Parts: sequence; C-alpha cells; structure tokens
Amino acid sequence: MEVRIKCSYIVRPTNPTYKGVYQLSEWDQIGVITHVPTIYFYKSSDEWVASSKSMIDILKESLSRVLIYFYPLAGRIRWKGGGRLELLCNGKGVKLIEAESYKCLCDFDDFDSQTAVFENLIPFVDYNKPIVELPLVLGQLTKFRCGGVCLGVKISHAVVDGQSALHFMAEWARLARGEPLKMAPYIDPYIYQNQYLPKILTRNIHIEFNPPQFLVGEESNVKEREKATSVSILHLTKVHVESLKKASNVKSECHIRRPYTRYEVISAHIWKCACKARKHVYEQPTYLDFSIDVRNRVHPPLPPKYLGNAILDMVASSKSGEIMTRPLRYTCARIREAIEKVNDEYIWSNIDFWKSLPDLSPFQDIHGLKSKEGPFYGNPNIGVISWLTLPIYGLDFGWGKEIYMGPGTHDSDGDCLILPGPMNDGSVKVAICLQVGHMDEFKKYFYEDIPT
Repeated sequence: MEVRIKCSYIVRPTNPTYKGVYQLSEWDQIGVITHVPTIYFYKSSDEWVASSKSMIDILKESLSRVLIYFYPLAGRIRWKGGGRLELLCNGKGVKLIEAESYKCLCDFDDFDSQTAVFENLIPFVDYNKPIVELPLVLGQLTKFRCGGVCLGVKISHAVVDGQSALHFMAEWARLARGEPLKMAPYIDPYIYQNQYLPKILTRNIHIEFNPPQFLVGEESNVKEREKATSVSILHLTKVHVESLKKASNVKSECHIRRPYTRYEVISAHIWKCACKARKHVYEQPTYLDFSIDVRNRVHPPLPPKYLGNAILDMVASSKSGEIMTRPLRYTCARIREAIEKVNDEYIWSNIDFWKSLPDLSPFQDIHGLKSKEGPFYGNPNIGVISWLTLPIYGLDFGWGKEIYMGPGTHDSDGDCLILPGPMNDGSVKVAICLQVGHMDEFKKYFYEDIPT
C-alpha cells in the first residue's frame, strides 16, 4: 500500500520529568529486544470533523501530557556490557508520524486477510542505527481518502510488556478524549532487586533455559530460519472453542483438579496441528514456548499497574509423535504441567539464573533480527502467546472506538498469537506465522481436527 509521509514529530513530556539511569530487570533484557507492533482502524467521525483541532494535534498534545506519567517511555536504552541494557530517562521523546493514503477503508475488505499491507501503516524502526538513538515508542497516524484513519504503534519490548503497553495506550486515549488520567503507572526500577535480596533460593530445573530443539538429524536450525514464511489469521467460533474444551475434559478419562482452560486447549490444538503440518517423525522433540504474567504469582504481588516486563517465558515439551497420536488432553497436560511450576520460588530461581550469567546476549533476539545465535522457536517448535485476557479493544481517542484492531506484522516461523474475538462472543482469533510449505496443511488440520 502506497503511503505518503507528511510530517514527523518528536513529542516530549510537557513538564520536566526524572532524569537519570533506570535499571532494567533481567526479564527486560532477554528474548525479543525490539518493538511490538499493533494497529487500529477508525471510521470517519463527526466529532473530530467538527473539532477545531486536527487529529494529529490532539494526539501530540495528549501524548506530551501522558508522557509526564510514563516518562521512562520518553527515554532511550543503551548497552552497558555483558549483553545487558540500561534505560536512560532523558526525556528525548517519542516519534509521531503524520501520513496519508489514497486508499479507502473499504479497500481492505477483510482486515484479517490484509495483514501483509499493514507494513507501511506501522512506523518503521531502523535497527541499523545504534540502539541508543531509537525511540521506545513510535506512532503513525494515516488518513485515508474516505476520511477514516489508522493508528499504527510500536512500543519497545525491552521496557514494557503487553499489560504495561496497553495501560499506556489506554491512558493516552483517555487524555485525548479530554478525561483525567485514571491511574498512573507504578514505577520502581529496584522492586525486583528489593524483593529478590531476602529470598533463600532452591535451584529448580528450568527447561526454559535450554536451547530450542532442532529437527531430527540436524545439528542447527540455520536451514529452517532461512525458509520463506507466511501469516494467516484463523477464526474459531465459540462452538469450536467449546468443542475443543469438551474433548479435552472428558470426566471419565481426565483426572485433573480443574478443567483445562481455553488457552490450554487452543494452544494444545495449535501445537498438534503444527506437528502434523510439518510432518514430524514420531521421535521428534518439540517445544511449545509461552509467557506467563507473574504480577500476582510473586509474593508479595507486584503493585497494580506496575510499569515494566513481568512475564516469565516457559516451555512445555514432548515428542511430536505423542502429540499427534494421543488425545488432545495429553498435550493440554504437558502445557498445564509447565504452567503449574510457576510459583514464587520458581520465579525467583529464574531471576537468580539470569543474574548469574556474565553475558545475556546468547539469549537475546537483538533488534528482532532473529540472528543465528538468538532464540528461534520455528520448526520443530512453536511459540504461542495469549492476549485472551488483555483489554485490547475499545481504544477511543475521541473519535469513537476502533473498527479493527490487530497485532500488526510478524514474520518468524512458529510465532503465534491468540486473541479474543472483537464482539466478546466467545470466539477467538489465531494469528500464526509458518513456513509457506506448511501453512496450507496447518489450515486443513486446524479445522478438520476440531471434534464435532
């Protein structure tokens, strides 16, 4: 899609904010050190058409005010040795772009099938530049010929996770609507350190520290990394979801304390379909990588609206043959087993491991480039992230709620995101990236293997 950039702005906090070094936690510094994209589309609104202020001016003014409270996001990150980062709270600001397109919203038809054209609607980040020069937040407002607009946003995952990023977006929208801030973020760079010091730790077995699995007969994943990928967004109705849950929770055969959750059964279904589509041999080892919010799993719990990363990456493991041939509840149990490990002791043991390492770089996806040394959860593995409980819909900047919200673009084999349906009707969307040669088979199994 052709998009013309009209102007680019650097937006800084309206009032002076704290200046100094902000120590990032270990969880900020492992995994993906890049910006996570999201995109929102809005129809033309009578309210903003009648407004004396332009949409870009409303966004700039409200952004400068919300950054007073979320001031770490107006800073920059830099390397400090040993593959570690620190955040400079320097008020250098975030980037906001004004753009236009001669397309209309109606040209998108089905937004879920048009994700490939979102690239020009989301701000570009030049990762060839030194990391200290990159804004932590970038936004792009693109106006279409029909009067509709879209807002593409990228926020650094090295500074905040999904919960914190959505809190920032919600408060930005609230100020843009002319409402007061609902709740300021809780900012304390030493909270992990202060809680960590009194802990007496027992070394746990952490499978998540192991490298991802390779295909049987291969000594690396270099060949798999280089294969072309495609992205699809697949839909599960409420009936589909309930059918998967019912099949996974057969009372006479399933001896569990509580039924398997929506996330567990959908993730298990995705994992099983991926193994089948990839045509794994029976003995193929495979991992499912996922993230757990630990805000309420540590003791004491983190304060409400804690700003930062509070997610623990976990791994469920099995052999592909077991996943493909055994009932879905078997795979659910592998996922449940990994989830139930995550208690207070396990969390602090995880942090203790990262603290003990002299160099974190082998565990990082530097700038999202998926380097040969960084983590890779493509074939024979898969990563399934859940947004099922996040407040991702209803972002209103004063011109109504969005007509479509999506995760933007992603192009790494095995990346998968589960989202709730936008109508709150029990449906689910699955955005998945797989190798081109596996996608059609995955789609076939994805629907054929749902019990009727």
